[in-house]
Order: sequence, then C-alpha cells, then structure tokens
Amino acid sequence: MMKKNLAIALTLAAALSVGSAYAQKKSLVIGMGSADAGKLDPHLASTTPDKGLLNYIFNGLVRLKPGTASPDFIEPDLAESWTVNPTGTEFTFKIRQGVQCHHGYGPFSAEDAAFSIKRAANKATSSYSGDFAALEKVEALDASTLKITLKNPVAGFLGYVANINGGNMVCKKAVEEMGDNFGKKPIGTGPFEFAEYQPQQFVKLVANKKYFRGAPQLEDITYRYIPADSSRDLAFQAGELDMIYGKQDQTWVDRTSKLPGVKVKAMEPGELSTLFLNVNSKPLDDIRVRQAIAHAIDRKAIVQFKGAGSSREAVSVVPSGYFGTDEKAPLYPYDLDKAKKLLAEAGYPNGVTIKTIHTTLTGMQTFIEAVQAQLKKAGINLEIELVEHATFHAQIRKDLSQVVHYQAARFPVADVYLTQFYDSASIIGTPTAITNFTHCDVADSEIRAARVEADAAKQKALWKTAQEKLVKNVCGIPVYEQLQLWAWKDNLDLGYELQGSINLSPPVTEKTRFTK
Repeated sequence: MMKKNLAIALTLAAALSVGSAYAQKKSLVIGMGSADAGKLDPHLASTTPDKGLLNYIFNGLVRLKPGTASPDFIEPDLAESWTVNPTGTEFTFKIRQGVQCHHGYGPFSAEDAAFSIKRAANKATSSYSGDFAALEKVEALDASTLKITLKNPVAGFLGYVANINGGNMVCKKAVEEMGDNFGKKPIGTGPFEFAEYQPQQFVKLVANKKYFRGAPQLEDITYRYIPADSSRDLAFQAGELDMIYGKQDQTWVDRTSKLPGVKVKAMEPGELSTLFLNVNSKPLDDIRVRQAIAHAIDRKAIVQFKGAGSSREAVSVVPSGYFGTDEKAPLYPYDLDKAKKLLAEAGYPNGVTIKTIHTTLTGMQTFIEAVQAQLKKAGINLEIELVEHATFHAQIRKDLSQVVHYQAARFPVADVYLTQFYDSASIIGTPTAITNFTHCDVADSEIRAARVEADAAKQKALWKTAQEKLVKNVCGIPVYEQLQLWAWKDNLDLGYELQGSINLSPPVTEKTRFTK
C-alpha cells in the first residue's frame, strides 16, 4: 500500500510540475507614458516611447551591450567584426551570415546594410541625415562585406551605426516593397517582430523564432499607451502591466519602491533638459534678455523638486559623463537681482513675455511649470501652449516655438550633442536640419574642427571652447538631467544587469523571461 501511495504522490507531483510549466507566463505587457505611437520607422522616430519599442525590433551593425549605456561596451551585432584604417576614414564590416529579416523578407546582407546607411543619410527618409554628413561612400563589396568611407575622421563613428537612431538596420526589400507603409509595419531583424498596431491603444510584437541569437523565451510583447501616470500605476498594481515607464520624479520612485514584488530602477543615461532660446526671435535676440533668463533659473531647486535620487544638476550644454564634456562649464549662476537688472538694461524694467509650445508628457510638463514659476519672480512671463507629445515634436521642428524645452540623451560623445543641437548646419528649417532650435552658430569652427581632429587632447580642448562659447552666448540653458525611471515585477528576469540603455528603456532580448 505504501508503494502504491508513493507512486500516486509522484504522479501527482509530476502532473503539477507539468501544469506549472505550461502556466508559466510568456506574454510581457509594458505600459508607456504616451498617448500614442509617433513614428514606427526607426530612421524617423525621435521620441522616447518610439525609440524604446523599436529597440526590440531592430539591430545595428554594432550594439551597446544590453544593460549598458557607455561606448566602452560596444560589441558586435549584425556585423560580427570590423576593421578601421589608420586614419579612421575607412570602416570594413563583416556582416553576420544567416540573419533573417522578419516576415519572410529573406536574409540580411551587406546590401541591406548599405541601403540602410544611405537611407539614414538621406534627409528625405531620415531625421538623422546630419549624423552622416561625413559619409563619402558606402559599398557592399560582397554579400557579407560592407565598406564605409568617410570624408574625414568622425569622433565616435561606431555610435552612428549602433542600435539607435540612424544606426538601425532595415531590410531593403521590405522598404522598397512597402513604401510609405513601412512606417506602419516595420520590418527588422531583432528578437521581436511587428504584429499589430491599434492607435492610441497598443503595439503588439511577437517572438522572432528565427532570431540569430536564439528564439526569444517570451512569446509576445504588448506595448500599451497610457499617458496618465495614475492610470498606468493602477494598471501595474492590478497586475495588468508587467513593466512601466515611471512618472519622472522622486516621489514616484519612493512610492513604487515600497510595493511588494516590484523592482524600481533609475537608469542611465540622464536626459539633459535644456531650454533652447531662438536667438533670432525678439526679445531673445538681445543677449541681456537671454542672460536674465539664465540667471532666473535655480538648478538646485529644480533638482530638489524632481528628486536628488533620480535627477542631477546640468554641468554644461553637453550631458555629464560624455567623452568631451566640460564638467565645469561656466554656467550662469542663480541670481534674481542680476536677472532683473539685465532686463531693465535691455529696456524691459516692467518685465517681458516669452512663449513656448510644450508637450503634455508629465515629467516634462511639471518641469516647465516649475521653470515658469521661477522666471515669474524675475518678471519674465513664460506663456505655455500645451500639446500632445507627437504634435510637440512636429511643431518645434517647424520653428513655431520661441523657447524649446528639449529633453535628450545621445550617443555619449560630445560631438554628437554639439553637432545636433548647436552646429548651424543643424538649424531647423534648413536643408540639413536636425535639432538646432537656437539658430546659434557661435561655435561652428570649434565643433567642426574637433570632429576631424585626430589628437585627443586637442579635440577635447576644442570641445571645451565650443561649450564655453555656447554658454556665454546663452544659446541654450541646460538645467538638469533626468535619469530614466522604470519599474517591473520581480518575477521578470531581464536576462542582464540593468545599469542603463541608450534607447531609454530596458532592452527586452531573447533572454528576457518570467521566472514564475
């Protein structure tokens, strides 16, 4: 009888074990703080919500190791290896064989890589064309060999072909066949492939079973758009969401960290919040008005408001920790009396009014409202027109906002930030526009000289001078850096240790899985 009972017990245990395995969660649901998708074409997408999602779909020639945000951790991706000539103007990449494009679009080859880079360098098809201004030629020498020739060396060039922005690789056949529909049904080579999009609701991805690093352990991802922080938090606490984009302030971190079975992370990189001032727009064309605005902003108070555990003061017009950042740039100190005196000298003893078009994205909106309150103390009236996040991006690129609050992180080399935000070739409304909302050109010579300077010490000196000039002329007012705040259930194993992500959201890879 004892043997019979033991056999029954073992059978039941086995059955329960099998049942438990079958019940293991395979679907990941992410809650993003946005009303809707912006652009699902990786060469056009510029918003934080879109970059995070597209990182699950696309690869670069190289990538930053999952969980990191530093160029020290660049590793092979679609290129399994590469070589560089002594002058840094020729890069030859060996393309990984056997990689398949999603939805049966065939193998990824050097021809697809060449097509991707030419597309990313074309203003008509890319928001990042300016990143490839030094591109002279890109060639597929054979099916697995790609050669990129530059007109001159480019600092941190591998960052431009990494798994972010214009470095995302697309599949030529899919782009040519789908045309404008490519942005509605993106085709990549990553661990997850596009399945469905419901406007203002969600994007669904499914596992790419043919992924070259191995089939993902998750079966699908639902990327839900929930703009209200309270609604997102409630859905997370109710178990409807497994991972959420947090409200970008310390109170959210403190509150969410106390929830049982939850992990919270303030991760790198810090997005630098800058007020870009259009120097051609009255009254901002008077440097004394711009200086008054700079003196009226209290960075320490902003960081205290946002939370010291999730934010930090800006150090320069380039984010802290980048290769080439002047960590002690001469930023204007908080001085209300000086601000009022400068306004009076500029002919505005009774104050002045300036205007901004601004996103309703909560973390950014609370910041601009805090700035508005600070400026008011100096007699500066900041009028804010609130619009949805995608509309905000569209309107500021049409030069419709006198003051642009832009919160951004880029590949961590000073040249990238300086080129995109302060080189006159990047001024919005010009043929080579990127994100120079200031119309400033005071540091062009240093920015461009540093870009091709082979001597590292001289290069850093040029970047330092460029930052000093930009600060002195008050082209942009850097205020604070916001770390990326995310939370997820502790039964979700990301598959790596999360310190940061250049795409501003935790990577979901083939190794990501639920442990129970």
